Amino acid sequence: QVQLVESGGGLVQAGGSLRLSCAASGRTFMSYNMGWFRQAPGKERELIAGITWGGSSKYYADSVKGRFTISRDNAKNTVYLQINSLKPEDTAVYYCAADRNRSWPPIASLFGSWGQGTQVTVSS
Repeated sequence: QVQLVESGGGLVQAGGSLRLSCAASGRTFMSYNMGWFRQAPGKERELIAGITWGGSSKYYADSVKGRFTISRDNAKNTVYLQINSLKPEDTAVYYCAADRNRSWPPIASLFGSWGQGTQVTVSS
């Protein structure tokens, strides 16, 4: 199992930007498709972005399309989520996760390794 650690969250004003990072341990990072999820208070966790093991294909939920960008650097065992034009409704805990099945399009239930999450709070 890959171990994941997110960072980069914080408090930001609406319209601002953040770059989240997710560092993976181990030498098998390229074995996994990666995803970013978020969970807002009182809501279910949702898959918002995904990227294939080589980075050639990307998925975005409609709620973030055009504002969020997922990328990965396999040499650094890291996946990123660039978040622009933040809105108060983007406030949530953001998690990265790994899918060893390499399902595509990504299937949320197949992500089996999770980080601890990083809080993003957007003030209006």
